[in-house]
Amino acid sequence: MPAAHRYTEVDVFTSTPLLGNPVAVVHDADDLSDAQLAAFARWTNLSETTFLLRPTRPGADYRVRIFTPGGELPFAGHPTLGTCHAWLGAGGLPVDGDTITQDCTVGPVTIRRTGDRLAFAAPPLRQDRPLEDAELASALDVLGLPADAVVDHRLLDNGPAWPVLLLDAADRVLELRPDWSRAAPGKLGVVAPRPAGGRTAFEMRAFAPGIGIQEDPVTGSLNASVGEWLTRTGRAPAAYVAAQGTAVGRAGRVHVEREDSGRIWVGGATVTVVEGTVRL
Repeated sequence: MPAAHRYTEVDVFTSTPLLGNPVAVVHDADDLSDAQLAAFARWTNLSETTFLLRPTRPGADYRVRIFTPGGELPFAGHPTLGTCHAWLGAGGLPVDGDTITQDCTVGPVTIRRTGDRLAFAAPPLRQDRPLEDAELASALDVLGLPADAVVDHRLLDNGPAWPVLLLDAADRVLELRPDWSRAAPGKLGVVAPRPAGGRTAFEMRAFAPGIGIQEDPVTGSLNASVGEWLTRTGRAPAAYVAAQGTAVGRAGRVHVEREDSGRIWVGGATVTVVEGTVRL
């Protein structure tokens, strides 16, 4: 008979259920095979499904493996926060008070707990370069954008690699309707400043059909790498809030903070929506 595992679905980057990005978390998953992990992630069909395991790195509180419907990721942001929320909710006790150390493929990730928010310290960028001419042309073609709509562009990689376009206006971001028939399905991040004086400073969207996600509602890893880029280049203040998910009926709010050292923290509220067991 399949074994029963504790199961949690957490909405991330929101305090109101159904307005953020959900992640499915399977607890005590050490007995499951790679094939079972991948199959369950395809079955949930969420942007990410995670599996809590015993840590293998000294000093880590737990280990996590992160799967999309299309395969495993070395790191992802909203699954990091959602998995930590689920681990704490199941009685997890951090070794170091309100600081949690997550063991994942990209390495140890530090998470801090402040009030009703969790925030992760972004892994360092493994790639940071302008898009090549062919990459930029393909992105513009898929998005149906004129070249003069793009203020700047980068390939940013902190675990997952994202080609990112900085556009001239938030309304243009919200109007995008990508046509992936014009290029091989891949990933694209798009960001633009929102009008001054509002509660959010930027509008973000993330398209990833290459890994089985047409549009990710709220994307922590992308916000982390974009936050590092925008704050480093002076396009964003040291602390700001980004909106993501607007175009798909969500209201994700991502809090980005840059320390004087250059370290980037990415956080938000998390809320449990589903609790129970799964048999795998």
